[in-house]
Amino acid sequence: MNNGWVCGISGVWLAAMVLCLGNLPCLATTDEQDVAEETGEATAPPLAVAPFDAAAAKAHQDAWAKHLGVPVEVTNSIGMKLVLIPPGEFVMGSPENEEGRFGDEGPQHRVRITKPYYLGMYEVTQGEYERVMGTNPSAFSRSGNRSGRVSGQDTSRFPVERVYWDDALNFCQKVSTMSSEQAAGRIYRLPTEAEWEYACRAGTTTPFHFGSQLNGREANCDGNNPYGTTKKGTYLERPTAVGSYSPNGFGLYDMHGNVLEWCLDRYDKAYYATSPMDDPTGPASGWAHVSRGGGWSFSSRSCRSAYRWYEPFDRADDLGFRVAFSSVDQSGQ
Repeated sequence: MNNGWVCGISGVWLAAMVLCLGNLPCLATTDEQDVAEETGEATAPPLAVAPFDAAAAKAHQDAWAKHLGVPVEVTNSIGMKLVLIPPGEFVMGSPENEEGRFGDEGPQHRVRITKPYYLGMYEVTQGEYERVMGTNPSAFSRSGNRSGRVSGQDTSRFPVERVYWDDALNFCQKVSTMSSEQAAGRIYRLPTEAEWEYACRAGTTTPFHFGSQLNGREANCDGNNPYGTTKKGTYLERPTAVGSYSPNGFGLYDMHGNVLEWCLDRYDKAYYATSPMDDPTGPASGWAHVSRGGGWSFSSRSCRSAYRWYEPFDRADDLGFRVAFSSVDQSGQ
């Protein structure tokens, strides 16, 4: 990989995306709300403060969509579906007594996501990636080095994998420059680590958004997949088509397992001790980037909501991404 080229992305494109994060509609202040009430103008809905259940998650989405004049779900020009994630507050990280906890998941700290954003309903698929980038690096594709495991399968709806962090950013940049997406005012990026965990939890405080234990029906990891075993008893572990398991309260699929997902942040195992409360974007420097959610080859311990993984420069067959965009306003863009 050309490290100089990566620095160029970090200095120009990444800066543009971070700037985008700062130009979104925020929560109204108390004074602004008082003025709005006096003038009869609509006030922003309340923060989605965890804990809350799936019904409340949907209610928060609906309330913010109505307030902003935007749909809860959008489909972009290449067929990618994204859902509105409302502003909210949650406790990031895991408690010290959580089974399987790693040291970099603490200390737990309150985080407030002050701005709405859209997040991919699914991980970016091989079909979507190839349509935009003109290539498919995935191992679990018809021409990949693990094609035998997907023989006879349509892999276009499998998550793309074996992508570097800068590959994911380059994908975001190319989609953002499409004329139809520019007309809609959408600037695509990776989610921050805090946005990712907030969206994954969807108001829950348990190790997984579906509860405390993985029993084989909720996520593709730890040998729990729909493919069974070989005659020798070996699990046919591999990614599965996106959306093969039930979604969380925000309507997001595969937040646990299937493939790891790149985040925008650089990695620092001690960052949580100094993280700001509002909209943290990670440390200013570092040699690795964060990925979240675990993958098909991971144990259930490493697919929990609080689990953090980091890679300097790696193309792994269990590492992909999903996208976000922040141009959410009352014009419907």
